[in-house]
Amino acid sequence: MTDVDTRVLRYYLAVAEHSSFTRAAERLYVSQPSLSRQIQRLEEDLGIRLFERTSRGVRLTAAGEALLPSARQTVEDWRRAVRDVRTAAAAGSRLLRIGFVATGAGAFGRRVRDVHAARRPDVTLEPKRFDWGGEAEALRQGLADVAFLWLPTDLSGLRTEVVAEEPRWVAVARTHALAGRADVGIREVADEPVVWTRKAPQQWVDWWAVNPRPDGSAPRWGPENDNVEEMLEHVATGSAICFGTESMARYYAHPDLVWRRVRDIEPLRIAVAWPGEKPSPLVRDFLATVRELAAENGTNGGEDGGEAGNGRTGKPPA
Repeated sequence: MTDVDTRVLRYYLAVAEHSSFTRAAERLYVSQPSLSRQIQRLEEDLGIRLFERTSRGVRLTAAGEALLPSARQTVEDWRRAVRDVRTAAAAGSRLLRIGFVATGAGAFGRRVRDVHAARRPDVTLEPKRFDWGGEAEALRQGLADVAFLWLPTDLSGLRTEVVAEEPRWVAVARTHALAGRADVGIREVADEPVVWTRKAPQQWVDWWAVNPRPDGSAPRWGPENDNVEEMLEHVATGSAICFGTESMARYYAHPDLVWRRVRDIEPLRIAVAWPGEKPSPLVRDFLATVRELAAENGTNGGEDGGEAGNGRTGKPPA
C-alpha cells in the first residue's frame, strides 16, 4: 500500500486547479522544479500518470480525474482534524486566539478585547496577526479560534457577522502633489501605480486597489509587498501609492508619507468570523461581547452570506 503525504496531495490539487505548474507553484509559494519533482514522485509511487504535459500547459489524465474527489476529501479531513486538535488544545488552556490583519477591527476590536478581558479574567486573549487576507485561512487551519476579517474575502467554511465599517484612505509620499489636500477622489490617483501583493487572494487585491475603477479602467500596478512595512516603504520612496483603512492612517505613521481620506469609494466592512456551525463556549462568550458592542455602535451585525463577483478588468503583473 502506498502512503501519501497530504502536502503532496495539495500540490496535485493545485496543479489540477490551475492547469499549470508555474501558476500552482506561485500559489503554493514553492519553486516550480520542486513542485514538478513532488508530482513526479507521486506518479511514480502510484505507478500512474496523473497529468499530460502539453504545449499549452498540463491536463489531467483519466486516472488523474479519478483521484480528484478522494484527494479533496482526504485533504479536507486532515485539515479538519488538525483544526480540531489545535482548537481543543487552546480551549484546554483557556486560551482564545483572536486573528486579525494589520489593524484588524481598529478601535472597535481593541475595545472588544478590553471589555471581554475584564469580564473573563480566567480566559487568556491572544492576538494573532496574519499576512494580507490570511485570517480566513488561519481559521480554517485552526491557527485562530475567532478573527476579525476584512471583506471581501473567501468565507467558505466560516460563519461571519459584519460588526464595523471604516472609511478607506490613501497613502502618498510627503512630497506628492496631493499631500497638501484634506481628502482626495479616486479619479485623482487614477494614474498612480498601486502597491499590491501575491500573498492575498485576487479578489482581495482587486478590491483594495479599486479594480475596476469607476470608469471601468484597471489601475496601474506598482511594486509588490509582503506586509504593511514593505508597503509603506514603497509609498515613502514615491514609487507608488497604497490604500488602507482609517485606523491604519492613525497607527501606521511614517515620516516620509501622509494619509488622506478617499471620499468617493465604499468603506471597508469588518466581520467577526469563526469556523463551524457550533462555536466553542469560549468563542460563544467572545461573540456575545462583540455583538453587544457592535449594537452600541449601531452596526447591523447581520450574517454575511458570501461574496459577489468583482468584475475586475485587469490583473496585477504575473
